[in-house]
Amino acid sequence: MTGNELFQAVTLGILEGGTEFLPVSSTGHLLLLQHFFGLESEANKTFAILIQFGAILALLSVYFTRLWKIAAAVPSDPDARRFVVGVVLAFLPAAVVGVFLRGFIKDVLFNPFLVCCTLIAGGLVLMVIDELKLERTQHEATRFPLVMYVAIGLFQCLAMVPGVSRSGATIVGAMLMGADKRAAAEFSFFLAMPTMAGAFTYELAKSYKTLSFEDGALIAVGFAAAFVSGLIVVKGLLDYVSRHGFSLFAWWRIAVGAAGLAGLLVFG
Repeated sequence: MTGNELFQAVTLGILEGGTEFLPVSSTGHLLLLQHFFGLESEANKTFAILIQFGAILALLSVYFTRLWKIAAAVPSDPDARRFVVGVVLAFLPAAVVGVFLRGFIKDVLFNPFLVCCTLIAGGLVLMVIDELKLERTQHEATRFPLVMYVAIGLFQCLAMVPGVSRSGATIVGAMLMGADKRAAAEFSFFLAMPTMAGAFTYELAKSYKTLSFEDGALIAVGFAAAFVSGLIVVKGLLDYVSRHGFSLFAWWRIAVGAAGLAGLLVFG
């Protein structure tokens, strides 16, 4: 492992964990960084997916007690059972699409120009949704109606296009269905757990035979960096969006997308 490879692993890990739960598209950011630094190999695409597990563990470490209480209540509490069923229903559409379109997504949609366009478009959508005076009837992420969980799951399928943002798609879907900003962001956390764990497991099963010991060491470094940065974001995001909404993330998306297009124009 060279010093340059170590630096790249740490940088990509910090970027993954720092953006995974924000509505800015961690995949889009990683793809642009990999493109402009010449890291667009198949191995690096796999690396970007596998280090997501560090961000998953960061999320689980924050929500472990709450998840344990929900799990313990499932046998006796219908609300707990409905929530678990709701998460499964929301997870299934993206799982099916991801399995059947994995090759197309990685070979065709992992495209820096497309990422820049979707970052900008998603920023504009997020800005509009943030300002709309929608009726807020749902204030608790664990008590959405089942039909709402299904609808949010369908919105999450849009995030198969890199740059759209998994959390951004689920947040927008939840808000359009009547969730307030905090509940929408929190449900994106809950839905991230099976979605990211599924993507990690599937990618590992497809790629583990091609990974070397050195690849494993770099993934471990990226994993650790993603865990630390993800932990910081998870602990602060809900309070931030409750007070300030999503406009900062909308402007960030637009700025990164515009900068990426300028970089493509100048450097190719």
